[in-house]
Amino acid sequence: MAVKWTGGHSSPILCLNVNTEGLVASGAERGELTLWDGRGALAGQLQLPKADDVTSVVFSPRRPTSLYTSHGETISLLDVRSLKEPVERFHVNEEEINCLSVNETDAFLAAADDSGAIKVIDLENKKVSRSLRHSNICSSVVFRPRRPQSLVSCGLDMQVMLWNLHKARPLWTTNLQECETEEDSPQAAGQLFNPPLAHSLSVASCGNVFGCGAQDGKVRIFRVTGVKFEHELEFQGHSLGVSQVLFMPEGYWLLTGGNDGKVLLWDVSSDVGKQQKSPAKSLQRRKAQAPASTRKDGKLHKVASNECARVLPKLTIEHGEKVNWISCTEIKGSKRVLVADQSSSVSVYPLAEP
Repeated sequence: MAVKWTGGHSSPILCLNVNTEGLVASGAERGELTLWDGRGALAGQLQLPKADDVTSVVFSPRRPTSLYTSHGETISLLDVRSLKEPVERFHVNEEEINCLSVNETDAFLAAADDSGAIKVIDLENKKVSRSLRHSNICSSVVFRPRRPQSLVSCGLDMQVMLWNLHKARPLWTTNLQECETEEDSPQAAGQLFNPPLAHSLSVASCGNVFGCGAQDGKVRIFRVTGVKFEHELEFQGHSLGVSQVLFMPEGYWLLTGGNDGKVLLWDVSSDVGKQQKSPAKSLQRRKAQAPASTRKDGKLHKVASNECARVLPKLTIEHGEKVNWISCTEIKGSKRVLVADQSSSVSVYPLAEP
């Protein structure tokens, strides 16, 4: 069974983040913000003003004591050493913010909101340097590692976009409804009933490969090549929408969380790890990857190889509740998956070493 971190919230937890020192931040409904010491002990609590839901928390990559939080249309910068009044506030979004991302040089902060806008704030000059836009709710925005001027975004308009801070228009856009493989085409009509509304993005540490989770239960993997990106791979392991995707810090191991209450671990290295492989070949050469194990009730069970030529999860965690957020940290030398759901506690699962 999962270890539960309790006592930090009274409302459902919506978001998680971990800094380079292992400090965990969690944000919940009604303005609740909590810090945990990495082993589940409370390290700080704060009630943000107006009791707006805390929808995103992200630590500065350069300053692990600086925490950006979004609540309502406001972004607050907090100092975790003294968790009280915000050090700074930004009110540049017109509707509720869904996602924050800070680039690796700590120079820019991006905030995606319900209007479809992405406000990019120059943190040195403390003003908006770019306003980017989706045609519907923008659910996720992420700066690319090793590319501090580049970011990707997705939204409920089913669009995935590649941006550069020097331009106000996207460099490249893909509509997920049109991003179907040949084998999926017979079900194209079904997409009308379960459209691929895009919920979450994560970029691998190389900066060129990213994953997108959508409402149709599929995970799509893309590779950035210059000023565009190519659809490399797609697979399905969730029976309902994929609410969260998270590339682990090294390589091409991907965690996904879904509305079906499952958390899955995937290894996509054989499909996207080789630069020379074309997207078409990647799709044709999907290898049967037998899941190494399935976790139920906290125990690992070996699973027979599936002969279907699909990417299959290496690990299945039957969490049982709709997943709001997933994060990854190391505790006592072992990797752990942190899961936030509709409850007021954080669930912590051990993760078998890849």
